[in-house]
Amino acid sequence: MAVYRDPVDGSSYDLDQPRWRSDAGRPLWIEPGSGLTPAALDHSADSIWRYRAALPIAISNPISIGEGKTPLVTHEWHTDQHPFFKLDYLNPTGSFKDRGTSVMLSYLRDRGITSVVEDSSGNGGASVAGYGAAGGMKVKVIAPASTSLGKIAQIHAFGAEVQLVEGSREASQDEAIRQAINHMFYANHNWQAFFLQGTKTLAYELWEDLDFQAPDHVIVPVGAGSSLLGCWLGFRELLAAKQIEQMPQLFAAQPLSCSPVDASFTANTLQPVQREIRPTIAEGTAIAHPLRLAQMVDALRDTSGRSVAITESEIVQALHQLCQRGLLVEPTSALAAAAYTKLVEQGTIRGSDQTVIVLSGSGLKSAPTIANLLASSGHPAL
Repeated sequence: MAVYRDPVDGSSYDLDQPRWRSDAGRPLWIEPGSGLTPAALDHSADSIWRYRAALPIAISNPISIGEGKTPLVTHEWHTDQHPFFKLDYLNPTGSFKDRGTSVMLSYLRDRGITSVVEDSSGNGGASVAGYGAAGGMKVKVIAPASTSLGKIAQIHAFGAEVQLVEGSREASQDEAIRQAINHMFYANHNWQAFFLQGTKTLAYELWEDLDFQAPDHVIVPVGAGSSLLGCWLGFRELLAAKQIEQMPQLFAAQPLSCSPVDASFTANTLQPVQREIRPTIAEGTAIAHPLRLAQMVDALRDTSGRSVAITESEIVQALHQLCQRGLLVEPTSALAAAAYTKLVEQGTIRGSDQTVIVLSGSGLKSAPTIANLLASSGHPAL
């Protein structure tokens, strides 16, 4: 039977009782399940809920506004390079996080929780606000004061209460936890194990997109790690169900300016490694102390993948190349495309390999910023 588990001390908790951390104060985890076969898909659902049989607990009335089933397209990147691009920025609120939010809030509402607080640098808050509105839930989002105005406007538009906090991303988290203890349930996408149950549908969807096969490689931008860990969970379940022959290599793209996963992976340790933190245009990955660092390093090792640190100029160059192909994404998403270029140049992957680059967030939320970045770097403004 599936349970919440503290991966450090092994303590377990009943899934019927919503919680966001263990008694020791650590984030919880749900072990990979037994997976699905094509026959188990719910073809009546044109969303992530077609994979509902892969969830560890029944959810009777999901909050769904069409998340998932995003396009998988191929473009020439450089000569003889034709990677796939998973357009997850086309999810309803403009980011891949809708996968996790749909499952997380559906689970919480199913168990009687109607009021939640979230801390976010933008996309996570917008997603929780949107799905909260769709599900009739009260939502408060606490965000860093530096969050893009477009993302704040989106959160407001969905009717959520917004509180801006000066200081680091961690300062917003601390304030949200303080308020959660006294008032609302803490539905943070970095802490909640059920959020990962939603992001694992990305792996199932790629499997279905590719005629029920796994790709050779998947490259994702990484901050807190929900896309990376979701992919690892989903593909691990598909392997257990004997639906794929081997795990795809997973690659974690981070900005060099804020790259704690790369620092630890490069040092071959599960512990944090000191590396200078600087501002980055990839704001969605600007998380200096990710909660699930050890699990992310383990996922990269398990799939024979690796981390890739990307400079700010490399992010802008990839952003320009994506725009030239009609793909307007935020700088955070461009990390994955920049990592692809670097991995091919280094000979880690081949241009002929079946590689999926996950584009996680829409550029429409930060179009003025993107225009300025491209103009200042010598590229035409949007």
